[in-house]
Parts: sequence; structure tokens; C-alpha cells
Amino acid sequence: MLGALVCGNFGKSLHQQYEMVRDWAILVVLLFAYEYSRGIADQLGTRVHLTAIRDVDRWLFFGNDPNVWVQSHFNVSSKVSWYELPLAVVYMTHFVFPVALAVILWLFDRGQWARYMRRFALLLGSGVVTYILFPVAPPWMAARDGYMGHIARITARGWRSMGLSTVSKVFDRGKEITNPVAALPSLHAAFSLLVVVFLFGVMPKWLRVVSLILPLSMAFTLVYFGEHYVTDILLGWIYVAVVSYIATVYERKKLVTSN
Repeated sequence: MLGALVCGNFGKSLHQQYEMVRDWAILVVLLFAYEYSRGIADQLGTRVHLTAIRDVDRWLFFGNDPNVWVQSHFNVSSKVSWYELPLAVVYMTHFVFPVALAVILWLFDRGQWARYMRRFALLLGSGVVTYILFPVAPPWMAARDGYMGHIARITARGWRSMGLSTVSKVFDRGKEITNPVAALPSLHAAFSLLVVVFLFGVMPKWLRVVSLILPLSMAFTLVYFGEHYVTDILLGWIYVAVVSYIATVYERKKLVTSN
């Protein structure tokens, strides 16, 4: 998307080119920080927490592991179930919707883009800091290492069953270079809610209810695919509430100062 934005900016003035680079540089820096947060944590000697969040989930669900329960009740086997296909699409919206909204706002309303990116940057930045200071093994990794019942990591196989092996290969490649213990908070859960929260005020009332399907279906998908604990998701939503509050307070103070 950013590549398309650069191409669309060809032919504009040097000042406009500079504005584009300036505006998007922070996003690029934060994304690189996210990708390499595992390396930073390793350099600091921060240990990976294998059971801490699992234990919180068990406390919340009376001794049960939600990931194991969901997979056992939704028949995870070698055969791809029909509902894995829409869930695979829901999972991948994380890589489209948050940046797509930023690009659209930048093109049509830079003031709203600045408001959105303030929240985006705070959310991504706070997530990266948490990953560095408190790396957590996700459910599939904990299960792989024998700390909980069997969990199949089935995140990409829905795309293969749809004949879109290119998408699944991109996902598999991404698993090799991203931080595997960047689990707490869940940014998938957080950004799906942030997009909805940011647009909530301009939506018709009927659409507000419908829009909540995105964060709720994302939450179920993350648990079902074994990518996140419920606690990861809840903390991601809390982060959205906190950064939205901080950004709103800042904007109100800035407005009062300018007046």
C-alpha cells in the first residue's frame, strides 16, 4: 500500500515528496522495531515467559485452556473445515485494514490522519515495548514444548485449501522473520478494535453494531488458530482504550492552547 502511495506521488513537488516521507517515516520505524523486537529482548537477556499467561487464562476459565477447548470442540483435524476459510480472511485483515485506513485518511483528510496515526503509533509503540520487556510464548509454542494440551497451528492452511498457496507462503515466510514471542498484547485484536473505535462516531447506528463483528470474530480466530491467549486479546483491547484516552486528552489540551 505504501508502495502504491509512493507511485501515486510521482510528479508532485519536492515539498510534497518530503511531506510524504516525513509523515510515513514513523510508521516504517515502528514496524521495523516490531519485527526486530525479539532481537532486542535477546540482547537485554529478557527471558521468555512460557506459562504465566497460560495460568491467567486458566484462572479466568476455571482451570481450562480456552485454545485447547475451542480446537477440540471445533474439530481440528487433517481436514480443513469450511469455517476456517472465512476465519483465515478475518486473520489477514490485520495486514490490510489498519494501514488501508491510514492511507485513505492521508489522501483525503490529513487532520483525521494525524489523529488516527497518533493512536496507531501509540498502540504499536506500546506493544513493541511490552514485547521487549515481557516476551511471552504464544499458545501453539507452549503446546509444542509440552506446557499445555495439543494445539494445531492452522493459521495458513485455509488459504491453501482455497487454492491461494501464495498467501500461505507469504505467511510462512513471515513466521520466519517476525518475533514469535510478540504475543502480549495481541496487536491483531488491538488493531481490529482500533479501526472500529476510530470510525465509530461517523458510522450510522446500525453499522456500529455490525462493525463489532470484526474485533469479536478476530478474537475467536486468534484463540481458535492457537495464536493468542484470551488474556493477550483482553490486554490488546485495554491498550486501545488507554491510547485512545491519552490521544484524546492531548488533542483537547492542544485545542485549548491553540484557542
